[in-house]
Amino acid sequence: MAIWCVQLAIDRWRHAENCGYGEGPDAQPLALIAQTTHGPRITAANRAGAQAGAAPGMMLADARALCPALATAPADPAGDHAFLERLALWARRWGPWSAIDAPEGLLVDVTALAHLFGGERSLLADVGTRFAAQGMVVRASIAPTAGAAWALAHYGPPGAILAPEEEVTVRLAELPVASLRLDADVLLVLRRLGLKRIGDLAGLEEGAGLEEGVSGSRSDRGRKNGRDAIHRRFRNSRSPAANPLVRLDQLAGRVPEPLLPVVEVAMPLVQRRLMEPIRHRELLDLVVEDLAADMVRELEARGQGARRLELGLWRVDGEVLVRRLELAAATREAAHVTRLFASRLDDVDAGFGIEMVRLSAPWAEPMALEQADLDAAAEMHGTSLAACIDRLVVRLGEDAVRRPVLRASHMPERAQAWKPALAGEKTSQEEFAFYSRPLKLLDRPEHIAVLYASPDGYPRQFRWRGQMHEVARVEGPERIAPEWWREKGSARLRDYYRIEDGQGRRYWIYRAGLAGDGRGPCPDAPPDWFLHGLFG
Repeated sequence: MAIWCVQLAIDRWRHAENCGYGEGPDAQPLALIAQTTHGPRITAANRAGAQAGAAPGMMLADARALCPALATAPADPAGDHAFLERLALWARRWGPWSAIDAPEGLLVDVTALAHLFGGERSLLADVGTRFAAQGMVVRASIAPTAGAAWALAHYGPPGAILAPEEEVTVRLAELPVASLRLDADVLLVLRRLGLKRIGDLAGLEEGAGLEEGVSGSRSDRGRKNGRDAIHRRFRNSRSPAANPLVRLDQLAGRVPEPLLPVVEVAMPLVQRRLMEPIRHRELLDLVVEDLAADMVRELEARGQGARRLELGLWRVDGEVLVRRLELAAATREAAHVTRLFASRLDDVDAGFGIEMVRLSAPWAEPMALEQADLDAAAEMHGTSLAACIDRLVVRLGEDAVRRPVLRASHMPERAQAWKPALAGEKTSQEEFAFYSRPLKLLDRPEHIAVLYASPDGYPRQFRWRGQMHEVARVEGPERIAPEWWREKGSARLRDYYRIEDGQGRRYWIYRAGLAGDGRGPCPDAPPDWFLHGLFG
């Protein structure tokens, strides 16, 4: 059974924002955008956005010209894939295993299981009902092969079912060749060859068994030659998506198609069922300490470290109290975890007592085993940068602690940004080699008046904030060109200088443009000077 989530990205965004089906995403035009080198581009649009003219692949500026009221949200391909993985595990209610059919579908093995749901029609109806209850739009179909089920779900009638005794290629002959899950460039070649339907490719199969010298009709020999021509054109294609004949054989079941089932991995979890309910904080701290030690052993056995921990407290009256921690780096330090949870348990109301305590790690990362230095003195845990960040976040909150991260830009004011301390550390500029940069960079460069010997000479004096400074030493220039893909063509290049005045204070200034470069606010505008940073 193939399940196609028609609006997976929008549905995932709706679940993340806790919006109902008729609320936020559909009440107003909405588009999910991704940043590209040419600007924001739409990756998905809701129903109202599509009706307003927004379509996947369109530039945001073009969509805004059609619909000025178009709301936007950042696309999250990784979040969409994780959401699809959770759906695959949830879809195992209809079969023993399920697989992801990227980017927006699922494949479920329903062999010999339809009678448990009252037949295949009832099974598809149950799929539609349960997804509709989640506010999701899906199309599902059942066929003997994964390729045939995918083709029917995407291009066939709603709720299509293909019986095992039916001829697959005959039943699907009128579907377009795009239903074979081929690459875009392969589809373009097939259309240019006049092969637009599956029946056109299947017609090449009928004379495939004829050999040279064996009598046959001219049309059969033509079909044989046609298949050989298609085979020669795509024989070097290593991917099935680049070979239409392989996809056709998979569709008909003549060639096996390997699928990778989604296997649920149980999260690290430890718990204590207490012989008697506890009501005092000292006893609760002892239980948490024991659970932290058990969690460390569980994580060591898996070769992982915890990034997020959840502590559940089951009271006698049935109420469950949950306390969560998110860590700056993967850890297996029991003392560090216990100390962080201690500040989160001050407001716990034990009621008539707590009878069970559970500690789980929903987010864990690989963490190699390390042997401590036997000769060095025992290190004091909790003094690392990650531990310091964890303590600050617990005390001040996640929004109050930020850290600088690199950004993919060579412009000084865009080369770094501030992100939450617990956000991911991946950056596209990890190995970017910077020149010497000042310790303090102004939020906006400030205009200064500079006296220099010649248009291209070193600055001699400059006036900044009403004071005149004599230049004693100069180093530079460092030329930085504008980002042509982001700025206008009239943007001027910069020549940066590191200078020192007579009192030993060092500054970072730059000249915007060159004399006669024809750029700037007007073609004949002279170069401008700005102060951008201060050295320590």
